[in-house]
Amino acid sequence: MDPLGARSQFVEVQNLPTWDQPQGVQDEVDRKSQLTEEDDQLANQLNSLESPFPFRQDINSKIVLFNGDVALLNCTAIVNTSNETLTDKNPVSDSIHRYAGPELRDELLKLKGCRTGEAKMTEGFNLAARFIIHTVGPKYKAKYRTAAESSLYSCYRNVMQLSKEHAMASVGLCVVSTVKRAYPLEDATHIALRTVRRFLENHGENIETVVFAVSDVEEPVYRKLMPLYYPCSIKEEKISLPFLPADIGNAEGEPVVPERQIRIAEKPGNLEDDSGDDSLDSDLGLVGSHAFARMEGDVDKQRKLILQGQMSEAAQHKQHQRNYNRWLCRARAEDLSDIAALKALYQTGVDLCGRTVMVVVGRNIPVTIIDMEKALLYFIHVMDHITVKEYVMVYFHTLTAEHNHLDTDFLKKLYDIVDAKFKKNLRAFYFVHPTFRTKVSTWFFTTFSVSGLKEKVHHIENLQQLFTCILPEEIDIPPFVLEYDTRVNSPYYTAQSSGL
Repeated sequence: MDPLGARSQFVEVQNLPTWDQPQGVQDEVDRKSQLTEEDDQLANQLNSLESPFPFRQDINSKIVLFNGDVALLNCTAIVNTSNETLTDKNPVSDSIHRYAGPELRDELLKLKGCRTGEAKMTEGFNLAARFIIHTVGPKYKAKYRTAAESSLYSCYRNVMQLSKEHAMASVGLCVVSTVKRAYPLEDATHIALRTVRRFLENHGENIETVVFAVSDVEEPVYRKLMPLYYPCSIKEEKISLPFLPADIGNAEGEPVVPERQIRIAEKPGNLEDDSGDDSLDSDLGLVGSHAFARMEGDVDKQRKLILQGQMSEAAQHKQHQRNYNRWLCRARAEDLSDIAALKALYQTGVDLCGRTVMVVVGRNIPVTIIDMEKALLYFIHVMDHITVKEYVMVYFHTLTAEHNHLDTDFLKKLYDIVDAKFKKNLRAFYFVHPTFRTKVSTWFFTTFSVSGLKEKVHHIENLQQLFTCILPEEIDIPPFVLEYDTRVNSPYYTAQSSGL
């Protein structure tokens, strides 16, 4: 109990600025400068597209980003991230136990643990919050990424569901899954933001406030990603489109696993009926809830032509194979030593899943002065035997200039020429140190020019992110890339170290 007249250490949620309000003068300046830097051409190109997360002031007015201790929030419930025995020692849990008092520990013993992804509730005891919702985030391993994503979604979904079932007006969310559980912060943030957004859209009519309580290390990531899911204007909504990940979940925000999507035809195997083109169009409809799915129709148009008899699939495959073999024969016959000397493409170690890692160094490709056809031949020559098995590619965009940038026509030609195994066995494409413009270009290219590539592209802002997928000893990184990353991202590493 606070002494009479003393100022309470607890934080009143209703006094915190919501996401639809500028959080200080600098925040308002930053938002405006970020938006006004975009050129009119980009805005016009994006204007006709529909965002899966449209501007909703009614939702933004319920969202609070709070840099501080979740245990101090005076709201209906706060969230505790723990382990399966509910005895985890982490900064969030330690603070909650300290303020709640010893009764909390005794109460947790009665719960007999909690499974990963589930949520259980206790009283708040000496906290300002009436209740504590305890949840267990997953341990992250790249090999089991899909399972981890589903479990983390379940954590946030079950927390929100308990809030609704108990008619809670406000809930304070900590960042679920602690540092020692190794979940990549940016990936976890995407899941947290979109799950809460979808819940408020579909079931949140009685929830007044959701507080994302973050630390100094977590706040920059949340501020960067929140405009994707909670845009503060129509313009911000459009500008954010290219930065949404390929998997934005289903209608509830749950991660979508393509292998588990099953489409059942009413009459399997029966293509000869009276319904004509309408039936064919329907049968070739795309499965998936991604807002951009309908734009990626080139493959389906080709399949439609094949089924209508203009070219058999077998004949098309045979023709493509003959064309690729001609390129491969040329690649093996020509002297490509001048391209090899650039050291722009090389094989290194393996990723955490044991897949071969191929590296492309953008700065080593002088596009304007080399023979790009020979570069294409060299790519085919090096990659042909690599692509018989699963592999990943790492592209260092670090310190590239205009004369290093590959144009989309060349990339489209390359994608069209290479054998099917190149596309099938490519499991991930890590784009390291991207710029805003390259992110936009990549999004347009993977959305409108090629299909099946978008979900494999991952933008990597710093080498620490890359090392969650590929161990440092397994990849040969050019010295200038290491130097650049240390110089540019040293504040991030320092903050992360202090947060540990």
